[in-house]
Amino acid sequence: MATEVKNFDSPDETRQFAGNGQAKVVQLAGHAIAEGTFEPGWKWSENVKPIAGTDSCQVAHVGYVLSGSMRIFMDDGTEAEVNAGDVFAIPPGHDAEVPGPEACVMVDFGEIGNYAKRN
Repeated sequence: MATEVKNFDSPDETRQFAGNGQAKVVQLAGHAIAEGTFEPGWKWSENVKPIAGTDSCQVAHVGYVLSGSMRIFMDDGTEAEVNAGDVFAIPPGHDAEVPGPEACVMVDFGEIGNYAKRN
């Protein structure tokens, strides 16, 4: 296997949300890695649900927050918040929103192969 180096400034693809942000995706060693920019007011149930077609996000996320914050609402009623500098693992079955005036930017190494991908 050869060494691979890519940069989010030249992603393999860019997935636009239904308003308020985008995910830049690179493919490395057979895995999709995304840099997501979630703008103020972004909410999964409003900006990605129309693309995903599921009641809640069914993707497992593992990543690192570069800036901003995001509030996570699990289907079981529990909640969490991730902030700049946090490393996170979020299982499937959640909604999320950007609560503040700053965009949330994060890198996601999870199962995002089809996340926010239009068919």
